[in-house]
Amino acid sequence: MNTGSDEPGEVAVVPEETETGGGSADDGLGSRAPEFVKQRRALHLSWQVGVFVIGLAVVGAGIVMLPLPGPGWVVIFGGMAIWATEFVWAQLVLRWTKRKVTEAAQKALDPKVRRRNITLTAIGLVIIGVLVGIYLWKFGVVMPWKIKDQ
Repeated sequence: MNTGSDEPGEVAVVPEETETGGGSADDGLGSRAPEFVKQRRALHLSWQVGVFVIGLAVVGAGIVMLPLPGPGWVVIFGGMAIWATEFVWAQLVLRWTKRKVTEAAQKALDPKVRRRNITLTAIGLVIIGVLVGIYLWKFGVVMPWKIKDQ
């Protein structure tokens, strides 16, 4: 997965190792487990399994909330954030998602796009208003407590 630019011809560059032996400190990729957990392989593996299970439960709850009432997408991204504390693939997915959301927000703020969205919303509201008016003209308003016995 390319987390850099989508422009053709650009190549992702891996930073050279510093004197400490790792990548650059600002890339933020990798495990965020406490040091005492990272030092013991079995404990670190258990930590990763726990983070994965908790993240899976949160993502699963978000998927259930998609058709049901609740903030499904917010919960799914919360589960991804939990996974991102331990797994590089989740960190890369979150970076890509944040970039795409930022691009979409910038595009939505474009005056031409805003004008189009406002126009389409107004047309939709007029159509809904006409349909509600036709329904009320044809059937009227009947309150549930005034229904005649059949």
